[in-house]
Amino acid sequence: MSIALQRGAATEVTLELHSGQSFEQRQRQARRDLREAVRLWRLCWTLAFLDIRLRYRGSMLGPFWLTLSTGAMVAAMGVLYSELFHISLHEYLPFLTVSLVLWGFISTLFSEACYSYVANDGVIRTIRIPFTLCAARTVLRNLVVLAHNIVIVAAVDLFVRTSPGLAGLLAIPGLALWIIDALAIVIILGALCARFRDIPPIVASVVQMSFFVTPVLWKPQLVTSYQWLLPVNPFYDLLEMIRGPLLGEIPSATAYAAGLGYSLLLCAAAWFLFARVRGRIAFWI
Repeated sequence: MSIALQRGAATEVTLELHSGQSFEQRQRQARRDLREAVRLWRLCWTLAFLDIRLRYRGSMLGPFWLTLSTGAMVAAMGVLYSELFHISLHEYLPFLTVSLVLWGFISTLFSEACYSYVANDGVIRTIRIPFTLCAARTVLRNLVVLAHNIVIVAAVDLFVRTSPGLAGLLAIPGLALWIIDALAIVIILGALCARFRDIPPIVASVVQMSFFVTPVLWKPQLVTSYQWLLPVNPFYDLLEMIRGPLLGEIPSATAYAAGLGYSLLLCAAAWFLFARVRGRIAFWI
């Protein structure tokens, strides 16, 4: 069944309900949604940059304010925690910098993913647009901010006179996997939070708790008796796939295997959920 909403002479939105369709038909429509989003990649890029420009409108430094605040936090926490953990500043500062920059991307992504569809309710109700385009817009916007914050990592490497070397190239496949996982996370949380508006506070609490149980402020080597439990934490495995190479280290095979396993489960869950509820998202928002 389809419901057509007319907005003027040239605007029409078609919202589809899948109640009488098989799951295979829903998957075909989900694949079509994804293909349309890929075809409109220029629009996605433009919208992501527009979001950043609007967010920092009137600001002289724009998103570099986040870079400065992150840099100040790294400087303050690096000195303090290197003393608390009895670790050399030159050894601890690069680890803390990479960890905070990457975790900033994760935490912001989870927060904005909850509103990826709700925040675009006007667009979704007015014109026919792929839902995956809205999700990709959120991911791309956060990737641009992450690119700004990478400047801090380069500055700290210059300060401590270190370099990741050729091992840093291993961060590229890790980043590619992060982009895929980020899109899956936005699709899942965007749909669930559009239906259940009490989920965002739960997500915020889970992310905050995960920050303390994941090696972000503390190094994994400090956990002696329970190091075997670290791969159980998906945040740790995905962090290591990028953090390790940026620190000049090669991640372990366990981290790669666990990270890939969690990614496959995440993508499968995102695809199943999106194919099942895609036709209802426009009604939920």
